[in-house]
Amino acid sequence: MTLTLISPAFADGAAIPSTYTCEGKDVSPPLMWDGAPAGTKSLVLIVDDPDAPDPAAPQRTWVHWVLYNLPPGSKGLAEGVSAASLPEGTATGLNDWGRADFGGPCPPIGRHRYFHKLYALDARLEGLSSPTKADVETAMKGHVLAQATLMGTYLKSH
Repeated sequence: MTLTLISPAFADGAAIPSTYTCEGKDVSPPLMWDGAPAGTKSLVLIVDDPDAPDPAAPQRTWVHWVLYNLPPGSKGLAEGVSAASLPEGTATGLNDWGRADFGGPCPPIGRHRYFHKLYALDARLEGLSSPTKADVETAMKGHVLAQATLMGTYLKSH
């Protein structure tokens, strides 16, 4: 079985509905996953945009959401999930706004790509305190059993 990540809100490679962006409610999209391999001890979800600030001349990857230590038996996240309603044991890292929550797409120029990356790990990530994406990725090294990616795009209407 392969690790899969989907959203009922948008297909892989399709536009993300404005509800999930700065032009809408700015809430996280619903996500569903399946197929975590045997031996999975935790899951990590990272949402980022490699096209910041301008897809024609990207300068950095902007981090929108960092979740780690999701339980291996969890199957997804509801739309607009709050920190208090995350699966038990889930920890949050800091996004590039310096917040431990979801920050929706809000590209300053052009159509950006937003990668929702799910990792199955053979360990829980311990000893992290308000980690950034880089901190989580460093802690994950050597522990990734499988990865799934869902990519959506967004272009602001004005």
